[in-house]
Order: sequence, then C-alpha cells, then structure tokens
Amino acid sequence: MAKLNINGTVREVSAEADTPLLWVIREHVGLTGTKYGCGVAQCGACSVHLNGEVQRSCQIPFGDLKETDVIVTIEGLSVGASHPVQKAWASVDVPQCGYCQSGQIMAAAALLKKNPKPTDKDIDEAMTNICRCGTYQRIREAVHMAAGVGTTGRSGG
Repeated sequence: MAKLNINGTVREVSAEADTPLLWVIREHVGLTGTKYGCGVAQCGACSVHLNGEVQRSCQIPFGDLKETDVIVTIEGLSVGASHPVQKAWASVDVPQCGYCQSGQIMAAAALLKKNPKPTDKDIDEAMTNICRCGTYQRIREAVHMAAGVGTTGRSGG
C-alpha cells in the first residue's frame, strides 16, 4: 500500500510498481476523466498535473511516486468546471469528439499558470497534445479567452 495525494485527498493504493499512474488513477482510484490514448506519452490524453507540472501519466510508474507528490486530474482542477480554462472551453465550444479534451485542458491550465498571457507561438509550443478532430484553432482561442485576452490582442504566430 502506498499513499497518493490525488485531487487533495490522500488515498491508499495498492498496485504493482510498474503500473502506470494513468491506470492507478482510472482503475484503482476510479477517476476516469484522464484518458488512455497512445500509451507512449505522445498524444497527451492522459495529461495530469504532478507537483504543478503537466505530465503524461501513461509513462509515470506507480513505484516512482512519493507520498509527498501532489497529483491533480481533470476532476480536481476545479469545482463544477469553474476553472477559467474550462469556462473558455465551453464558451468557445472547443470539443468535437471530446476524447482528448481533459488532457488538453490540463495542458492549457499548466501553460497559463506559467505564462498568464501567452502568444499564439507560446500556445503552439506548449500545447503538444494531439486532437484527432483538429480543433487546434478553437483550442488556441479558448486559451486566449481563459487568459483574459479574448479573440483580440494576440500576438505571435
């Protein structure tokens, strides 16, 4: 048994050391907002915040986690989808199929925490998650909206 701080709740989890954090979150803890996409840290559907940094949970072994680590999933980002990124996502109607969106939102929230007023170039460089539906323009627009820039005042590109 190990203790993990997930979304502000310390949970006792029993899993093999090589079990990816993604499967611990989904199968052992029961939080299914974090999605499996590729399993090789390329698509970003499994993105979570680990100690304040966006990470691809499919490649983080359970055995590498410490009791002091702070893990935040899409379910823990805010109460009632009140995070500015979540509000902007809904306002811009970003999702098409929606499968990648929890990972996209977690990546965007991490970006805005580090860079509250990103340019298009900053967004393009930070948002490396894959969206098979191709909603990248709406993703960029929503990131600007969440940053308080709206659809004007953007630079870069």
